[in-house]
Amino acid sequence: MAELIAEGVERVPGAMARLRTVPRVAPVTQTAAPAIPPEGAPYAELRDLESCAGLALGSPTRFGNMAAPLKHFLDGTSSFWLKGTLAGKPACVFTSTASMHGGQETTLLSMMLPLLHHGMLIVGLPYTQAELNATRTGGTPYGASHFAGLADDLPVSDAERALCLAQGRRLAEVALKLAR
Repeated sequence: MAELIAEGVERVPGAMARLRTVPRVAPVTQTAAPAIPPEGAPYAELRDLESCAGLALGSPTRFGNMAAPLKHFLDGTSSFWLKGTLAGKPACVFTSTASMHGGQETTLLSMMLPLLHHGMLIVGLPYTQAELNATRTGGTPYGASHFAGLADDLPVSDAERALCLAQGRRLAEVALKLAR
């Protein structure tokens, strides 16, 4: 989903996407994640938030909430909150669940809360996006979502794909308008 949203961002002339992830939270405090992940996107750093023109924030759903590693990362942004660093920047959220009714919308809302406290401008998906009315899998006006199945074996559906691309485009368009 992150790659699809990034593709949607990059379909807007003048926009560029950077993919980042967050390290896992270890139950043993002496265990540290490597400075660079062994595969996939680099770990997000606070300076990534500071330098971004817009933010697409995603997390798998954990009991109707964002996953602990993302919450841990966001909890470390209070210095930005104090300075208003992220105020006025556009942001969107996306998620994936193992079950159809596994808390997609509550997870999206839980990710919005810290963004709203930072003064970020939430960019959702309007119902003018035809796939939002037709999807039988994921997709909400709060943000893109994916129904992955209990075994995490269901591919992103055509509707989910279209909504991810649309969400990336909307985020980039808003970010570029605000930059003018």
